[in-house]
Amino acid sequence: MTVNKTRATSLSASDFVNSIENGRRREDARTLLSFFQDVTSYQPVMWGASIVGYGRYHYVYASGREGDFLATGFSPRKSALSLYIMPGYADFGDILGRLGKHRLGKSCLYINKLDDVDMDVLADLVRAGLKDLASRWMVYPH
Repeated sequence: MTVNKTRATSLSASDFVNSIENGRRREDARTLLSFFQDVTSYQPVMWGASIVGYGRYHYVYASGREGDFLATGFSPRKSALSLYIMPGYADFGDILGRLGKHRLGKSCLYINKLDDVDMDVLADLVRAGLKDLASRWMVYPH
């Protein structure tokens, strides 16, 4: 059975964010650290070395593969902020249309800087993503 490479760790999310060298990225990550906690009411947990997650879910696929993964969160990558809202954005075109400048990946949203987006709309998107996820899998605080 395959095991997820990205797993929850005991690393400190605050320490991780404070260690970000790029000043702009560090400030945006500090904002996201409290933003996600306010929107989700979950405490931040590091997943791997560079993803800050909020909540988790346990999945079981028809193939038998199962595991745990973060419910939502972010990673301050060098090229952009990656925001994870599972399982994807296919149903959220109306919200994304109001968000501001962004790019989409399979299950993440890429933002160059937080000034490019409307934070209230982003909060709506996080809530919608969690609601969609909870309709498929049970979401736990951690």
